[in-house]
Amino acid sequence: MSRRPVGYYVHHQGAGHWQRACLIARALDRPMTLVGTLSNFDTGEAPGSVLELPDDRVGSDFDGRDGSAERPHGLHYAPVGADNVRARMGRLAAWMDAADPALIIVDVSVEIALFARLMSVPTLVVRLAGTRTDIPHLEAFRSAERLLAFFPPELDSAEMPEWVRAKTFYAGLLSGEPAASRSTKADGSILVIYGRGGTGGHRADLVAAATAVPDRHWHVLGPVDGGGTDIPPNLHLHGWVGDPAPYLARADLVVGGGGDGVVSAVSAAGKRFICLPEPRAFDEQIEKSRALSAMGAALHCESWPEPAAWPAIIAAAERLDPGVIGGLTRPGVIARTVSFIGDMADRLDARRR
Repeated sequence: MSRRPVGYYVHHQGAGHWQRACLIARALDRPMTLVGTLSNFDTGEAPGSVLELPDDRVGSDFDGRDGSAERPHGLHYAPVGADNVRARMGRLAAWMDAADPALIIVDVSVEIALFARLMSVPTLVVRLAGTRTDIPHLEAFRSAERLLAFFPPELDSAEMPEWVRAKTFYAGLLSGEPAASRSTKADGSILVIYGRGGTGGHRADLVAAATAVPDRHWHVLGPVDGGGTDIPPNLHLHGWVGDPAPYLARADLVVGGGGDGVVSAVSAAGKRFICLPEPRAFDEQIEKSRALSAMGAALHCESWPEPAAWPAIIAAAERLDPGVIGGLTRPGVIARTVSFIGDMADRLDARRR
């Protein structure tokens, strides 16, 4: 009997969900279909089939809420009378019916998780960091066969119920080879990283910081807004780069948000880290940043510091032991995750027969 496929629902915000899906699809010994509103990603070389869903956002000022006072307590987003939402769920239902997937990995959406359950399709729901103890999240967690976290248990929320933790497979930070495999020596530079899921940096802030610490070279990856401000010779704006690894290897310390991609990359490189969490739902990055700070793995800053504060902040960051954050990276995350998914799909196939 042929092995039934696995679906992987990809959330549209940021690049981390898509990157995870592709890594898993390449390694999994089953056909996988990548599902979602994927227009922001290059799907031309996707490692599997792609199911493009209509965008479910309503209006140009979408903020993730539908504004309904009568929305069921178990849902985050369920607008009424939205043709695009109906078309989206209809296309997903048709695929589930035709493909008969053994499992759908949901990364991430309460509504997709609960809809799959209604369609009698088992789910593996990805958990993000933050205080996700509201009714919709807990109901999505309850509906799932298992839960999957791409972070270690040390970074889990203290508010999370024990039954959720017990149901979770902690794969660990999804990153490259650990720092021990890299031989490039740090050159004393400071690396500032802005990910795809945020708004980017402000040129004036970066100029002020580099001016306040003129004896260090500042390298900035990602989008930076603003113009008209002269850039000091120790500030280098690189924009998007295909491979940040060389910049990470040379940096003495890293400044960045609390997103999965940045934290994983800093951990793999074993670099001192100043974490400036960006606003996210359920305090995802704030919770992670505070947890890193509490264990001595990073310096937590609530917002971009004033220029005069930067010398003391950098001095404090340099007192961090980089081995603490480096110790959060454990080799073989993809292999462990794919083995877990494959075994789960096999059990579900056997249960179905």
